[in-house]
Amino acid sequence: MKKIGAILLAGVLTSLLASVAVAGTPRIDRREARQHARIAAGRHSGALTRPEIARLRAGQRHIHRMERRAGRDGIVTRGERRRIERAQDRESRAIYRLKHNGRHRV
Repeated sequence: MKKIGAILLAGVLTSLLASVAVAGTPRIDRREARQHARIAAGRHSGALTRPEIARLRAGQRHIHRMERRAGRDGIVTRGERRRIERAQDRESRAIYRLKHNGRHRV
């Protein structure tokens, strides 16, 4: 009886730790949401053309896939987090450059 209780307790603790590890990227999630909002603002203001919007959305999907892959094993390591943040840095620069390149949607 004690073995069953110990196994159940170990299973519950393992699942709790795994869920905390996957949910451990709030900073990445907030930044992803801000970048989506910047793309939407560029679309509404006309500062981004349709091909530019498509390119930026593809970049955001790539970052989201990176994050999902990193959390698949239950923990996002420091290296994985750094790689995702670098990708977000590149996308942030791309958003700025495309919004300020002088092309406007008619």
